[in-house]
Amino acid sequence: MTDADHDPYADVAAALCEEFAGVHPPATVTRCVEAAHYGALEVTGCAHRGLVERIARKHLEVLALVASEPG
Repeated sequence: MTDADHDPYADVAAALCEEFAGVHPPATVTRCVEAAHYGALEVTGCAHRGLVERIARKHLEVLALVASEPG
């Protein structure tokens, strides 16, 4: 594996998968991390690990809230 192949947010996704286990499947967590990465780049021009993690966590919290609402 080369540096280009390394996912710099793999540890973020792993931590969030653990945090949201039983709430969201791993694929959803991965998509939120990817969306957070691209969103951070679009808005700020950079995607620091901490920023990506905070954005992805908020996405996952909102998805969980919406899924828990009745009807």
